[in-house]
Amino acid sequence: MAEAVADRRAPERADARRVLLWSCLVVFMAQMATTIYLPALPAVMRELDVSRGFAGASISVFVIGAAAPVVPWGRAADRYGRRGPLLASLGLFVACCVALAVTTSPALLLVLRALQGIGAGGSAIIARIAVRDLGSGDQLARRLSVLSIAFITALGGGQFTGGLLTRYADWRLGFVVLAVVGAAAIATSFALPFGPARPAGEAGNVFRVGLRLLRTPGFALPTYAGGLGFATVVVLQEVAPFVFQQHFGLAADAYGGVGLLLAPAYFAGAMTVNRTVARFGAGRLMRTGALIMTGSGLAMVVLWSLDAGRVPALTAFIALYCVTTFGQAVLFPNSMAAAASADPAHGAYAIALCGFVQQSTAGLAALAATPLRAELAWSATAAALSALAWFLVRGTTLSKGASR
Repeated sequence: MAEAVADRRAPERADARRVLLWSCLVVFMAQMATTIYLPALPAVMRELDVSRGFAGASISVFVIGAAAPVVPWGRAADRYGRRGPLLASLGLFVACCVALAVTTSPALLLVLRALQGIGAGGSAIIARIAVRDLGSGDQLARRLSVLSIAFITALGGGQFTGGLLTRYADWRLGFVVLAVVGAAAIATSFALPFGPARPAGEAGNVFRVGLRLLRTPGFALPTYAGGLGFATVVVLQEVAPFVFQQHFGLAADAYGGVGLLLAPAYFAGAMTVNRTVARFGAGRLMRTGALIMTGSGLAMVVLWSLDAGRVPALTAFIALYCVTTFGQAVLFPNSMAAAASADPAHGAYAIALCGFVQQSTAGLAALAATPLRAELAWSATAAALSALAWFLVRGTTLSKGASR
C-alpha cells in the first residue's frame, strides 16, 4: 500500500524538484545582477567620470527597483497565474541587460539599473511563490535554504566572474552574461507546471490581506528582521569594492576572488538551516543568525578603531565579512519561512509582501549609507542594523511546531 502511494506521488515529487531547480536558476540570475557588477564599481566611477556615491547608488537603485513592484508582481501572479507575470518580468530583465551592455550615459545607467531591478525582483519573487506553492512551514524553510545555494553560487561565482571581466575584458560584458542566463530562464519556464490563477474577488483583497499581515506579529517581526539583515549585507556589498580595491589596494580580480570565500560561508549557513530547522525551529535560528551578524559588525567597529597593519586588517576584514555572510544565511530563509507561514491561506501575498518589505528596507538603508565613506561610520551602521534585527526577533516564540 505504501509503495503504491509512493508511486502515485513520484510524478508530483519530480515536478516539485524541477520547479525548485528552475527557481534556483532565477534566484541565481537576480542575485548575480548585483554580484557580477560589484567589482566594476571603481571602474564605473573612473570611466563614466562619476563620484563614488553615484557609482554606489547604481547598487541601491537596483535593490529599490527590485523592491518597489514586488507586491503588484505577487498580485499579478495570483490573479493571472505564475507564468504570464513571470515571462513579463524576465523579458524586462533581459531587455535592460542588453541596453546596459551598450550604454555610456551615467543617468541612463541608473534608470536602466532601476528597471533591471524591477524585472529581477518580479522574477525572483514569483520563483519564491512557486516554491511556496510546494509546501509551507519547516518544509518551506528547507526548500528556501536550497534556493540559498543558488544565492551562494551567484555570490561567489558572480563576484569572481565580474572581477575577471573587469580586470581582463570589459565590465559591461557582465550584463551580456546576465542576458544569456535570463533568456535560459525564459526558455525553460515553458516546461514547468506552475500554480493556477486565483478568483478575481479573492485576489482583489490584496490590500486588506496585506494590512492584516503587517499587523500580525508572526509576519511583521521576522519580515523586518530579515530586511534589516539583508540591509546589513547590501551596505557591506556597496562599500566592499572600494575598501578592497582602494583602501587595501587589491586588483579587481583579487577582490572578485574574495567572493569564493563568501560562497562557502553562505553555504555553511544554508546547510545549518537545512539540517537543524526541524530540530530548533525558525525562531531560534533567526535569533542566532541576527546575533552572529551583530557580533561580527561590532568586531568590524573594533577593527577599524585599531591601527592594525595592512595584512592583519585585510585578513580580519575578510573573516568578519564571511561571518556576517554566514549569519545572514541563517537569518534570511527562516525569516521568510516564518513570515510566509503566518497566514497559510494567503501564502503568495505573504511571500510577495515579505519580499517587498525586506527589499525596500535593504535598498533604503543602502541608499542612506551611500555617503558613508569612513570605515567606522559604515561598520557602525551595519552593526546597528543587525542589532535591530536581533532586537525584533529576540522574543519570537516560533517553535518547530508553530512554524509548520
